[in-house]
Amino acid sequence: MPIDVFDLIALVMLFAAWLTIGWFIESPPQGRPSVSVLMTRFRREWMRQFVTRDPRIFDGNILASLREGTAFFASACMIAIGGGLALIGNTDQLRDLASEFEVGRGTTVLWEIKLLLPMFFVSNAFLKFVWSHRLFGYCAVMMAAVPNDARDPEAMPRADQAAQLNITAARNYNAGLRSVYFALGSLGWMAGPWALVAGTVWVSLVTWRREFASTSRKVMLASLPAPRLPDHASSTAPGSPPQQP
Repeated sequence: MPIDVFDLIALVMLFAAWLTIGWFIESPPQGRPSVSVLMTRFRREWMRQFVTRDPRIFDGNILASLREGTAFFASACMIAIGGGLALIGNTDQLRDLASEFEVGRGTTVLWEIKLLLPMFFVSNAFLKFVWSHRLFGYCAVMMAAVPNDARDPEAMPRADQAAQLNITAARNYNAGLRSVYFALGSLGWMAGPWALVAGTVWVSLVTWRREFASTSRKVMLASLPAPRLPDHASSTAPGSPPQQP
């Protein structure tokens, strides 16, 4: 086999870290919400404020900027995929370059597999960004369907629907970004399994810090009461005091 046991262990660690950090961000422990969960609360509040805002041009501009971000990353992923396919078709030059740094060991098949690994993450990111872009479009249509009269009984329900679409789009966008991060970390495999382990640890720590120990998280928590639990989590028992972050 072109892959030895150390390569397999490094690959298992990579995919385990990718799946675990994604689950931990979307389902954080009680009392310690991630930035993504905090933004979910703000997105719902945004749509509630949107109902009474007049005019609504400001909201449309925000949504347009979100769609531009997803379109930019989707285009970048397509370029990266094309570059990866070009390298797979010509791995000899890559091996010659790696041999100068004494890391060019392995068969041609192994180097092709090493190139397929970051391409997998980039392809996954592309699909997430494209779906996020489309969901933001659905959100725009739903926002346009919200009545201008806040007293209309359909106003708040439709605003909540728009908020849910916005949250789902953001969740896919965040998943796409994580795939891009791990695609960068997986490039360490070019230098061997230990470099892949180091890249996995580095990306995991950076991702965790941005979600749970960043300055932006502190800013979001500064003006908020005790965080609510995610929608999928169980609520706090009646009569128990709120948990502080």
